[in-house]
Amino acid sequence: MTQESKFLSQESDKNSSDQGPEISSVPTVHSVEEILAGAGRDIDEIGGFDLEINEQRTADEIRHNRPGPKLREKILGLPDLPGVYMYVDKSGKVIYVGKAKRLKRRVSSYWNRMHDSTRTNLLVRNIADLRFIVVHSEEDALHLENAMIKEYKPHYNVLLKDDKSYPWIVITKELYPRIFMTRERGLDARYYGPYSNLQSAKVVLDLIRETFPLRSCRHALDERGIARNRFSLCLDYHIGKCAGPCKGLISPESYGEYIGRVRQILNGETVELERNLQDEMKRLSEEWKFERAQEVKEKYEAVRRYNSRSVVGERAMPDTDMFAYVENDNMAFVNFMHLHRGAVTQSLNLEFRRGQSLEVTPQEILSRAIAEVESRFDRKVERAIVPFLPDVEFDGVEFTVPQRGDKKKVLEVGVKNATQYMHDVEKQQEKLNPDHRIDQLMARMKSDFRLEKEPRHIECFDNSNIQGTNPVASCVVFRNGKPSKRDYRHFIIKTVVGADDFASMKEVLHRRYTRMMAEGEPLPELVVVDGGKGQLSAAVEAFQEMGIRGEVALVGIAKRLEEIYYPGDTLPLYLDKKSPSLKVIQALRDEAHRFGITHHRDRRSKGQVASELDNIKGIGPATAAQLMKAFKSLKRAKDADYEQLAAAIGAAKARILYTHFHPDSQTSM
Repeated sequence: MTQESKFLSQESDKNSSDQGPEISSVPTVHSVEEILAGAGRDIDEIGGFDLEINEQRTADEIRHNRPGPKLREKILGLPDLPGVYMYVDKSGKVIYVGKAKRLKRRVSSYWNRMHDSTRTNLLVRNIADLRFIVVHSEEDALHLENAMIKEYKPHYNVLLKDDKSYPWIVITKELYPRIFMTRERGLDARYYGPYSNLQSAKVVLDLIRETFPLRSCRHALDERGIARNRFSLCLDYHIGKCAGPCKGLISPESYGEYIGRVRQILNGETVELERNLQDEMKRLSEEWKFERAQEVKEKYEAVRRYNSRSVVGERAMPDTDMFAYVENDNMAFVNFMHLHRGAVTQSLNLEFRRGQSLEVTPQEILSRAIAEVESRFDRKVERAIVPFLPDVEFDGVEFTVPQRGDKKKVLEVGVKNATQYMHDVEKQQEKLNPDHRIDQLMARMKSDFRLEKEPRHIECFDNSNIQGTNPVASCVVFRNGKPSKRDYRHFIIKTVVGADDFASMKEVLHRRYTRMMAEGEPLPELVVVDGGKGQLSAAVEAFQEMGIRGEVALVGIAKRLEEIYYPGDTLPLYLDKKSPSLKVIQALRDEAHRFGITHHRDRRSKGQVASELDNIKGIGPATAAQLMKAFKSLKRAKDADYEQLAAAIGAAKARILYTHFHPDSQTSM
């Protein structure tokens, strides 16, 4: 029996019945340090261990992800039971913590094969030793894994960002209780919350202060102090915001009735409170106590407004927890809400940083979030609305993945909250490091398009003509994912006759990059051509002729299905429609199309104007230019009278033009 199982058996004797299995039950263990110290393995100051296995793996073993002889023997001796395993590097530092339903099978899956993920291969190559702890169930393993990840912050794990203290609303245990908001824990008070942001907590406090005349002072009110007249009335009393307990103007029992209603609000029982206030208002009206009825009506309206914002589920819905999930490139976000009779009474946003972690599924992160909520609020989740099932079987938990109806609406509210929180985090990161988002985008594009370098400088080309007339091309430049309009270029096709897009593409690429190389300008990291295999093949030929094939990455984008084509590949690449990389390429392509079409339209218009004026005897290019400068278009010049034409180009030229435009006119000139 290993040291782990010996220790855990002893712990089991203390914390479980004699009939139970001799393994640890996570909810009864004290701390990570105590578990491992009891196993005879003290943790040093940096969270490391003394290595039990001190052997050097051969280069061949490292290359093929094979363990050394002693580590292999240790793996083969693992039990097929639920538990947590820890991988340790050669310095004794924990680099990965994982959970398993069957330890031996899970740990063995890392070895003797190459993984698709580079990070997993790097992890396996850095493993020098391992530790394991056996527990009762996979759910217990999840809780212990969560605690150990917080303890060691392993390099390859998804880390929960837990540096934020959330606001709570507390009711103190005094003769006349105070109600206030705090982030501090450990006060002698009843805590309600937490609230996901400061604003939502303030909304609840504003409702309470608007509805009930409770004290806001910090005096330690007691019967003795009140009897001795030690306290004086404050402004809140004179404006009707406080009932004056400091002078004994309200009894503790009457004040306690207000506190009871406040507890209803904080417990989410605002619908019942709204109904009670409505009944009281009607009763007072029937008794002709209209002033009191008006006061109750104001409280009723305040609670009703609050309910319209805070009640997101059906009132008949039993107490339910909701977990919503969203993610971006390197972070995942989970929004948690606890609903009591349809009203939100607890709300929390959890942020998980992937960093150098292995490929972790959303299901695993959702399991971590559920375990974190259970640990933080010291209670068991019983019913949960989730977007998908977690990867762990939680004993006694009823999971619902709604497809429609009220529960689906609740989940959508959670997704909106999680998405908003994600955007807030991204904006904050961008403020702290303006280049952070650009760096992320460039790294993502490098990965998505299989590039050797980040595409900081991208150029896109598009041809434009109508049945071969006025053929032009456009070159659009993006730097760091954004348009660089000063670098845009127009090209008039010179060597191609007729509508030949492939030949036109070759000509434009030759002209663009031959000049850039002659002037010593740096070439782009990526060139995009608007079109499929034909345009891409023409671009490849041009690059080969210029000697830059392989030096500059080249792709083509087809319009219909947003397919990305690579030189030599028969099948296109399909990126996720929501991918930031695809959005940049789409914006680049659309901008090139817009820029090219605008240029082509201008040339076509100018060509039409020039051709008609050229046919008028006595009107040369200089006069035509003067005319267009004055009237902007040929139509306006035709509609102008003789005096207007004469003012623009002189009497003699105006007579010629006016006669040409109006041959039947009898106007004297």
